[in-house]
Amino acid sequence: MATVFQWSGKTTKGTVESGEITAASKDEVMAQLRKKNITPTIITEKKAAKKLFGGGGKVTDKDIVIFTRQFSVMIDAGLPLVQALDILSTQVESKALARVLAQVKDDVEAGSTYADALKKHPRVFSELYANMVAAGEAGGILDTILNRLAAYIEKAMSLKKKVKGAMTYPIIVTVIAVLAIAVIMIFVVPTFTSMFASMGGTLPLPTQIVINISHFIAGWGGIITAGLATGLVMFLKQFRRTEKGQILTDRLLLKLPIFGTLLNRVAVAKFTRTLGTLTSSGVPILDGLEITAKTAGNKVIEAAIMDVRKAVTGGKTLAEPLSKAKVFPPMVTHMISVGEATGALDSMLSKIADFYDEEVDDVVSNLTAMMEPLLMVFLGGSVGFIVVAMYMPIFKMGALVK
Repeated sequence: MATVFQWSGKTTKGTVESGEITAASKDEVMAQLRKKNITPTIITEKKAAKKLFGGGGKVTDKDIVIFTRQFSVMIDAGLPLVQALDILSTQVESKALARVLAQVKDDVEAGSTYADALKKHPRVFSELYANMVAAGEAGGILDTILNRLAAYIEKAMSLKKKVKGAMTYPIIVTVIAVLAIAVIMIFVVPTFTSMFASMGGTLPLPTQIVINISHFIAGWGGIITAGLATGLVMFLKQFRRTEKGQILTDRLLLKLPIFGTLLNRVAVAKFTRTLGTLTSSGVPILDGLEITAKTAGNKVIEAAIMDVRKAVTGGKTLAEPLSKAKVFPPMVTHMISVGEATGALDSMLSKIADFYDEEVDDVVSNLTAMMEPLLMVFLGGSVGFIVVAMYMPIFKMGALVK
């Protein structure tokens, strides 16, 4: 993951210079500085500036899309870069984005290219965004590239929304079901328990089971269970922050029966959409694969793409190592092979992305249709069992009275 580092060092002339570099590690920063004949003296990781997001909120994908479209129109209309940035920095709704644009404008005025100015703000403008802008500047088609970027971000937002929707529904219903059962067990069942105790006699087995569970949840058992659940969540969160943890959990997620299929379809759609957008914008295939790997969102997919990149560096086609990766479906590799053979790789990648976007829709629809009755059966069955178990002694008492 790229990080912003602040550095200070001496040039060959003995003068002291400082600045910021976006890199994966301090060693990479040192290597970049040595290429510029600068001996680094201080290299520190830059922390997120509170002023950037404080009071102005976070810069969202929607903010970036609106800015990109407006900026594209201004460039297409012939407005100078600095003037367009100056206008938009005073018009955008996000105060955080306005501050970033003002800094970008100052850097461009000082002689930096627009892409280099964007690279100084990796928390707002991704590596993919900056590289596509660089390709647009080099090719003199910045307005076209900006339109492609806006379309790409909108597609990515739509895909993310579908996945969140698929995950959110079952989680909400499950939480409501668990809370409803917990309330019944903690507050309702004890009322029946005291009544049954005054009646005496032996309780039916289902009733006794429900009462025992109620005592467990209402007592120390509930506290211990809640503590264990919280501890497990915190452990998984910390485990996910490690390299091995991310690889292991990502591999397990891809192997899940239904969610694994959804995540695989999302990964394919994201990979083909990102790589297709980059290649059509003039970004070299090796750079495109590296950027695509970093934005994959899954360590297993990222490792597979980086292996593909190594193979392509060695002179192989894109389709051959993809088929060996065993992460992407055969249809994807065959279509990419056809795209490479016909010289229409970018358009073929876009077609694959559109197809898998529809596949994601189908998987989400099927998942929702399947989860809804299962969750309803779970909730209804649990509550129904509790109600019947609580009324069984009352029915038995009524039969004895008769």
